[in-house]
Amino acid sequence: MDLLSEIAKKLGFKYRVHLVKDSSYGRQDESGNWNGMVGEVMRGEADLAIAPLTLTAAREKVVGMTKPFMQTGISILLRKDISEASGFFDFLTPFTAETWVGILIAYLGTAACIFIAARLSPSEWSQPQSDPHTFSLLHSLWYTAGALTLQGAGPHPKALSGRVICCSWWLFTIVLLACYFSNLSSSKTSESTHLTVKGFEDLANQDMIEYGCLAGSSTLAFFKNSNNPVYRRIYEHMERTRSFVSSMDEGVQRAKDGNFAFIGESVSLDLAVARHCELVRAHEVVGMRGYSIAAALGSPIIKNLSVAILQLSEAGELAYLRSKWWASSCLADRAKSTAAQPHSLKGMFLVLSLGLGLGALLAVLELTSKSRKSAAEQKKSCCIVLTDELSLRLKNSNVNRSQENEAKDKEKA
Repeated sequence: MDLLSEIAKKLGFKYRVHLVKDSSYGRQDESGNWNGMVGEVMRGEADLAIAPLTLTAAREKVVGMTKPFMQTGISILLRKDISEASGFFDFLTPFTAETWVGILIAYLGTAACIFIAARLSPSEWSQPQSDPHTFSLLHSLWYTAGALTLQGAGPHPKALSGRVICCSWWLFTIVLLACYFSNLSSSKTSESTHLTVKGFEDLANQDMIEYGCLAGSSTLAFFKNSNNPVYRRIYEHMERTRSFVSSMDEGVQRAKDGNFAFIGESVSLDLAVARHCELVRAHEVVGMRGYSIAAALGSPIIKNLSVAILQLSEAGELAYLRSKWWASSCLADRAKSTAAQPHSLKGMFLVLSLGLGLGALLAVLELTSKSRKSAAEQKKSCCIVLTDELSLRLKNSNVNRSQENEAKDKEKA
């Protein structure tokens, strides 16, 4: 309609639009009569036919056709799960990138909490002056990774605070792995029931996916009249199975429903892909042709229409209209993502966070309890003893290392 409006402004005519009665573009039947828009133009029921009307030799013989206002070809419309091939990193698809980042943060946070709780808890590290610290940062990372893979890595925490943190991580790990393998299994099952279709040869060489085109269209005529053996097989299959659709909307809907590939003109398929995010068009495009405006054979307006179309093309108006109406509303393949989103695991992240917080609090309480006993024995302030304990446990471990080296030297001596 935008194209018609721009042409009318240039040529200075008024118009009234009506839909074609039989909902067809126009093809010739066995008796030689034309139906659809081409037939209405031939019978004088319409002055112009403006639509995605493909310029063909048969139509050019019976009606006047302008210069093409848009180039198109023939391609395939499919669901994304049929057209996409397997990748090297498909094992990451059960979770989104945000979920993987959350898991990494949870892993590092848990290891850090185990390390801190083990240093603070007197039950885990009773004598910081003399005893070596079992849970170093590297061992905490190793221990957490072992639990994530259900392998385990000793020694295990002895303090209540460390055990609370580990139990929270184990529970998180069990649910996480269950979700991962469930999503991975469902995605692999889906892949095993679908084929990868990249072009017409792939389509012709399989029998699992049904395919068809618009009945009585120029697309059907292309396959019917082609001498290419692949295209002939496609036509014979469609003719044998009668897998034609009566309208463009029906073809798009069947493709959305799955297990059906709709063959049509690439421009129309691109518009469907822009509106329906679960669909994709195959890269292969064959049989390039153009869309034209039809008028009565020998009509003087044909020349003026062609000039107006060329002027609009040179001024960039046709490119603007294409970008206006074919703009995609999809967001980077995330409209129908089947991967587990972070919010679907938010409960387990919350449980883990509460477990880590509780474990850290227990470690502080254990250290506070010991500090109170020591303060009573030494008759000092509890705050002073607690501060000394914290500075001793959290300071750099160089002192411990030097003591260990001195003990080793004495043993050798």
